[in-house]
Amino acid sequence: QVQLVESGGGLVQPGGSLRLSCVASGSIFSIYSMGWYRQAPGKPRELVATMTITERTRTNYANPVKGRFTISRDSAKNTVYLQMNNLRPRDTAVYYCNAGAATVPNGYWGQGAQVTVSS
Repeated sequence: QVQLVESGGGLVQPGGSLRLSCVASGSIFSIYSMGWYRQAPGKPRELVATMTITERTRTNYANPVKGRFTISRDSAKNTVYLQMNNLRPRDTAVYYCNAGAATVPNGYWGQGAQVTVSS
């Protein structure tokens, strides 16, 4: 089992920045990827950014966030971050941390962090 705890959400004005954190605990040796997804009211959950947890790290970003969001990790702290800059109202959503594991379909999920972009 892997437990994921997110933090860092909140209310920010358009053009502002936030950083989300996701701390993983438990059977972290089984994780091969980490990522962030988001779900806005009335819409399906969508990918935001992912990264592989391998010797050669690869990242992937959804087109709407390219150039504004950055995914990174601190392996010593078992933590993955999502730095979000130049936030827009359309970025408003609940953001979920995900950990991919070979034997767990769809991986593990955190509880979600609300991000609201509004003036």
